[in-house]
Amino acid sequence: MSSTDLSLREHVVYLLKGGGAHLDFEQAIADVPEAMRGAKVRGTEHSVWQLLEHLRICQWDILEFSRDADHVSPKFPDGYWPEHDAPPEPESWDKSVNAFRNDLNEMIDLVSSPTTDLFAPIPHGDGQTILREALLIADHNAYHLGQLVLLRRCLGIWDG
Repeated sequence: MSSTDLSLREHVVYLLKGGGAHLDFEQAIADVPEAMRGAKVRGTEHSVWQLLEHLRICQWDILEFSRDADHVSPKFPDGYWPEHDAPPEPESWDKSVNAFRNDLNEMIDLVSSPTTDLFAPIPHGDGQTILREALLIADHNAYHLGQLVLLRRCLGIWDG
């Protein structure tokens, strides 16, 4: 692997982890009180739970598309958002958080692998590459993590 290739991979991983000017996932979801996970602020569309689930679903979909030709994406847009404002069961929050972490690590592993050609078109796609999909995850996550922090500020549950 060339030093340029290694450097690119390291930069993308840094971005995926929330590096630079971005907030990382762990900071954004830390210490959300269980009673506030389904709360909304007047004038906003989503709860903290809905944003978390949206992040998880989208990241999972992009990861699976990147590596599985048989993957079927959820129906857009409804399939990318949970039905309920709050987690349906107490353990749903932790399951979603852990799934997000696992899928993020899977994308990081895919980007980091020297056998992954970051620039090759994904065979079952229409021009997408692993690099493009990884950057899409980083961009999408940064956008919604920012929303999550703003929502938490409005709810009075942000100390950051």
